Amino acid sequence: MKKYDVIFIGSGHSCWHGALILKAAGKSVALVEKDLLGGTCTNYGCDAKILLDSPFELKEGLDRYKGLGLKDEASLEWKPLMAYKKQVIDFMQPAMQGLFDRFGFDLIRGAAKFVDAHTIEINGEKYSAKNFVIGTGQTYIPLEIPGKEYFHDSRGFLSLDEIPDHVTFVGAGIISMEFASLCLALGKDVDIVTITDTTLDQYPLEYTSQIVEKMRKQGANFYFNSHVKEIVKKDENRYLLRTEEGLEINTNYILVAVGRRANVDDMNLEGIGIKFSGRGINVDSHLRTSVKNIYASGDVIDKKIPKLTPTAEFESNYIALDILLPIKPKIKYPLVPNLVFTLPRISQVGVTVKEAEADSNKYRVEKVELGKTMSWLNKNQRDEHITFIFDRKKRVLVGAAALSDDAGSYIDVLTLIINLKVKVKKLSKMIFSFPTQTYGLISSLIPLMLKK
Repeated sequence: MKKYDVIFIGSGHSCWHGALILKAAGKSVALVEKDLLGGTCTNYGCDAKILLDSPFELKEGLDRYKGLGLKDEASLEWKPLMAYKKQVIDFMQPAMQGLFDRFGFDLIRGAAKFVDAHTIEINGEKYSAKNFVIGTGQTYIPLEIPGKEYFHDSRGFLSLDEIPDHVTFVGAGIISMEFASLCLALGKDVDIVTITDTTLDQYPLEYTSQIVEKMRKQGANFYFNSHVKEIVKKDENRYLLRTEEGLEINTNYILVAVGRRANVDDMNLEGIGIKFSGRGINVDSHLRTSVKNIYASGDVIDKKIPKLTPTAEFESNYIALDILLPIKPKIKYPLVPNLVFTLPRISQVGVTVKEAEADSNKYRVEKVELGKTMSWLNKNQRDEHITFIFDRKKRVLVGAAALSDDAGSYIDVLTLIINLKVKVKKLSKMIFSFPTQTYGLISSLIPLMLKK
């Protein structure tokens, strides 16, 4: 039985970043992977999405200049774009393998099952370690209804060589809204069916409503408070979706995105005493499970912190240092910005608009229509909008949200200001490049920081 200092179960961002640190410190390290090297983000998540999404964002920008100097309208073709995406993503496997080989990780292929707190079994072979890190992420939640075999998930959508003429999304969260935006830009028919009465309910309603209105103008149909009852196959490429409320939709493709659960099936976590639920694995303030030599990292954790790639990397690095330096302080997360890749984007960080409006004695909310005041500076984004949230007493920025093609860049700058608790006196002594959108953002922020 081969022995290691640390075995990581998974090879995504929640694992390999910490493995690099431990290997550099002289520890013996192995990674276990039953699927593609690099995990979800690298292969069928964020990386694939941004490769496919970027041309759509560029076209949105060009379309704003119709009649203002743009002569020929840009058009989009999915098939060559998908070929480009596959070319880039397929290279990730040999690239990740080369990275692991270069740093000297042992790579064990297969599904891991715990035998005890220091032993796992993979394909009939046993391996032991002083510490384990579980970084197996999440998997999508299926709908257990008649016809469920005709559903697709995000992984399948991100590999489609052609987008069907009519796509139906079940769920109105991030995945559905992002992918629906792409389908609509290609001129496809889109239906969104959800049991909720809103979309993207963790983001400002003002912003999500604007996205819904835009998508409706593009032809999307939204069916709120609707429960899918069954799917019936009509012929090779046609399906009938029925809801409990009597709605019937004829469609060519159905994507289900109603949530995700911890990817821990068949690992025998319960058998060795690790506490977990569908929301994830329970961890303490050092990311240790209820079995103290076993850590959890990334989306597999039950946590309120946003389950994002940067968070997973942050946790992976923390765990590596916690193993090397057991007296390391409890994990302390900085603010985590998050971004929805609709067209336009929605981003937010820190105290939310909903939280601030519920406690108006503590927080002050300031809304700025940048698109109306600075369209000459922001690439003619006339609907661009940003919300600043201030601590009334301290007069510092504590939260923000943005609706813009550049919402990601805006929120990164504002995250830095919030994390460092930058006050107006210090910020006003800084000079930013001009004419840029960042300059316009800071110019809007500074006078509002002075307001009582």
